[in-house]
Amino acid sequence: MAHILVVDDSPTELHVIKGMLEKHGFQVTGAQSGEEGVELAKRVKPDLVLMDVVMPGLNGFQATRQLAREPDTASIPIIMVTTKDQETDKVWAMRQGAKDYIVKPAKEKDLVERVNGLLRA
Repeated sequence: MAHILVVDDSPTELHVIKGMLEKHGFQVTGAQSGEEGVELAKRVKPDLVLMDVVMPGLNGFQATRQLAREPDTASIPIIMVTTKDQETDKVWAMRQGAKDYIVKPAKEKDLVERVNGLLRA
């Protein structure tokens, strides 16, 4: 069973995404800030990270860059899951180390397919 870390400052979003993933057999851990997400990723070494962008403190771009540059976490694929829908945001996310980009609200089928795709890659 794959372990997924969901980083989002919205308790509602965390709950919704966690529910979607658990329904499909994934083990899910939640973090409510970029800082907490980076710390948890280093500690629990999830198979994949779903990262929000807009968060107080360390935003999702910064957290993704930290994880992508840290030798211990660089191999963990990151999918940005955000309301930011501009092409420039997507390009910037990929430059920070993200492997995919989903605009909220995430559709369950799309989310699960992309997660599975990256886990198999």
